[in-house]
Amino acid sequence: MTGHTNLATPSADRTGRWRDRALGPEERADALIAEMTPREKLAQLVGVWVGASDEGGEVAPHQHDMDAPPDLDDLLPSGLGQLTRPFGTVPVDPALGALSLARSQQRIAAANRFGIPAVAHEECLAGFAAWGATAYPVPLSWGATFDPDLIRRMAAAIGRDMRSVGVHQGLAPVLDVVRDARWGRVEETIGEDPYLVGTVATAYVRGLESAGVVATLKHFAGYSASRAGRNLAPVGMGPRERADVILPPFEMAVREGRPRSVMHAYTDTDGIPSAADEALLTGLLRDTWGFDGTVVADYFGIAFLKVLHGVAGDWAGAAALALASGVDVELPTVKTFGEPLLRAVEDGTVPEALVDRALRRVLAQKARLGLLDEDWDAVPAALTGLRLDDPQALRGAIDLDPAENRALAREIAERAVVLLSNDGTLPLRAPRRIALIGPNAEAPTAVLGCYSFPVHVGGQHPDVPAGIELPTLAEALAAEFPGSGIRTVPGSGIDSPDTSGFTEAVEAARWADVVIVALGDRAGLFGRGTSGEGCDVESLELPGVQQQLLDALLDTGTPVVPVLLAGRPYALGRAVTEAAAVVQAFFPGEAGTEAVAGVLSGRINPSGRLPVGIPARPGVQSSTYLAARLAGASEVSSTDPTPAFGFGHGIGYTTFSWADLEVERAVAATDGTFELSFTLRNTGDRSGSETVQLYLHDPVAGVVQPVQRLVGYRRIDLDPGAGVRVRIAVPADLASFTGRDGRRVVEPGELELRIAASSTDVRLTAAVRLDGPVRVLDHTRRLHAEFRSA
Repeated sequence: MTGHTNLATPSADRTGRWRDRALGPEERADALIAEMTPREKLAQLVGVWVGASDEGGEVAPHQHDMDAPPDLDDLLPSGLGQLTRPFGTVPVDPALGALSLARSQQRIAAANRFGIPAVAHEECLAGFAAWGATAYPVPLSWGATFDPDLIRRMAAAIGRDMRSVGVHQGLAPVLDVVRDARWGRVEETIGEDPYLVGTVATAYVRGLESAGVVATLKHFAGYSASRAGRNLAPVGMGPRERADVILPPFEMAVREGRPRSVMHAYTDTDGIPSAADEALLTGLLRDTWGFDGTVVADYFGIAFLKVLHGVAGDWAGAAALALASGVDVELPTVKTFGEPLLRAVEDGTVPEALVDRALRRVLAQKARLGLLDEDWDAVPAALTGLRLDDPQALRGAIDLDPAENRALAREIAERAVVLLSNDGTLPLRAPRRIALIGPNAEAPTAVLGCYSFPVHVGGQHPDVPAGIELPTLAEALAAEFPGSGIRTVPGSGIDSPDTSGFTEAVEAARWADVVIVALGDRAGLFGRGTSGEGCDVESLELPGVQQQLLDALLDTGTPVVPVLLAGRPYALGRAVTEAAAVVQAFFPGEAGTEAVAGVLSGRINPSGRLPVGIPARPGVQSSTYLAARLAGASEVSSTDPTPAFGFGHGIGYTTFSWADLEVERAVAATDGTFELSFTLRNTGDRSGSETVQLYLHDPVAGVVQPVQRLVGYRRIDLDPGAGVRVRIAVPADLASFTGRDGRRVVEPGELELRIAASSTDVRLTAAVRLDGPVRVLDHTRRLHAEFRSA
């Protein structure tokens, strides 16, 4: 027997106008709202944190730190808005997890009088956060590719996997711009430049949404700008930094990606928590940018208005503040939007119209997802045609890490590895003896970020296998160099003060022809790692005694190649000038060690570019390349923030020439366009990829500007000897900034357009001029330069 055994369609009201697909989503929502009681309305605005059953039974409420889990028998008769992380809470076989979710959805729909199921959401930052699902590189590696279309393809694959098992919404991407690399969540960001973040994140949104999964922009807005890089610390930036650095990626993603959800940030900016910022969540996001989806709370974020921010005196006050500001859904589970808000609505403290406003958005989204349709089916596509009456027979029936996913993960990793320096030692040509030293040499999870399932959840279940293949760097090197003798020595732990392993490490280095040093991070949560949420650091010195280990190996005289498997940039001390080569990989995912090994052997020509600068000194923070003149080195300060390797830097195994700059249009009106072109040629002996980066320098402006900022880029692949004419059209809108009166303006005057290999390596400079009056722009301005090559 096949099909929907034991998953009968629930008995519910099928006659309401809200079932009519001929009506628009908002009309259907309004028809349903008119039939609902206040309790039923609020039930659609909350989630419940659950874990799927590995036996295929219904989900079970998850115990978390804030409160005891709710009683589903009490909740479900009123309905339920969301199911929180049914796959991402405990390890569960994907097929049994899908069956568990389907049975739970059937129960939810059957329990409420309208037959409405819940939206199921999951984390999907570096892949679907489920047991056995592909672990892609983290977002910092996405930025290193400078390849938005590749990230769009990845997000589409993630979305297809999620949708196939019944998940509707993904809590990604992160659009926070790095302002201080000491922050633990740097690994979750795309980089330190808002244009790079915006273009790559928008591509991710397009990919996820193309699969029918709701993309969720987060964290709106300012989370990454917390003081001293501390998680949840207050944000002290001014309105201009917010407008010109923090908000542009969100604006681009809303305009061009059309996401259907946004998540507020935990932090407060100048005393106003994002969850209680009506000007941000309603005035800017909805009224100005035209966003028409749902705003969801970051986990426990509404309760934090009372317990952390102190802007509400009780749970009802926190709920009222968030609801009025524009938060529609409380996640991860019911707390303030439950009984406290219900009582406030019933006694008139909170207008029911505010509830209806949020509910209309939620129900319209459910209508668009098909959850209000009469023929809605709880059984997801991946279970169609399978036997559902024998759960154990389903085990292993769904593969969330198929060959095509693994190939895509490998492609991203290969394009994200950054070669920082090289004295000619790389690529290695079959060395007889390789010493592989370092705490990440034999760590399978050294390639994974804190939101990958094996780290985020698997660490709490050490007896459960990872569910995916995670070759260590030692294993990858053995496969890459089968004729070499390889001696592997840990030397030290990731963050241990123990130096007792140095002696053996030094002996191995002296024995070898070349030393590969595997350094970096261990991803974790809230202090259980050196990178990840809640794993902030006081300086950018390598964790533990890794710098001392590296120095001891440099002292041996054997060529040393540090390989960084990390979630943030670290100062490397002497290695910047003394190492034979330096390879940087930001948690490159399940295929990451093979990509690194391929770069070391030369099988892969490295082409990644730094999405964040590498500091020359561990204590000079916070600093990014996106800074004003006074933020640079000067005679009036004893500290020098100049990076060892700047934003956008990366080299490979071939060379390129940049020549024959022509400025076809050097003068343009403040609503016009500059035009320029140059020839890029591969002058080396192997195929390679160069990333053309376009920076704008405004020497005189109405307010202080960064020395330069990225306004466009294009990755170009060329065969040996091949050349291409690159033509760039640069609209004047890209020179805009937030002026003294808070409006975005383009001013007349002289500018420089810098065509560069990185922020520290300008190859060609075009002097241009804007003529005409000061022009005021709005959110409809042009956002991109146009690159054409032939």
